[in-house]
Amino acid sequence: MGVSGSGKSTLGARLAHAYDCPFLEGDDFHAVAAVDKMRAGHPLTDEDRWPWLDRLGHALAAAAAEHGRAVAACSALRRVYRERLEAAVGGATRFVLLDNDRDVLARRLADRPDHYMPASLLDSQLATLERPGADEPALILDSNAPPDWLCNAAVTWLAND
Repeated sequence: MGVSGSGKSTLGARLAHAYDCPFLEGDDFHAVAAVDKMRAGHPLTDEDRWPWLDRLGHALAAAAAEHGRAVAACSALRRVYRERLEAAVGGATRFVLLDNDRDVLARRLADRPDHYMPASLLDSQLATLERPGADEPALILDSNAPPDWLCNAAVTWLAND
């Protein structure tokens, strides 16, 4: 989980490889209208996000039922979004927040000119982000670390959780 440019897809793909399980790219579950809205520089509302979280959660549940577990990249910026996703999954769900400085994130977004998420929406995502509480099943990592290190840290945390 994390804002755009934090490295969710990179870490998610590595985790899925480490666990030999499916990787679901959360972006693939957005409605066309939501993608168009973001592409036009407009932040999503909760009403835009609820069906997306439900679709992704149900797909995660199906993948986990078939393969024993699954990994997804999903912004999950607010606690209620994480709760909604967890409810749609219907099983044990863990979150890894990839955290970083705004300037680093902005540089990363500038390096992805073909992505529908414009850098202009970064500030709205950062304003929406609610860091996981101590009572949530979440690990917070600095996404400046190398992807392999992040993957190993997540695997270690999940093994001890």
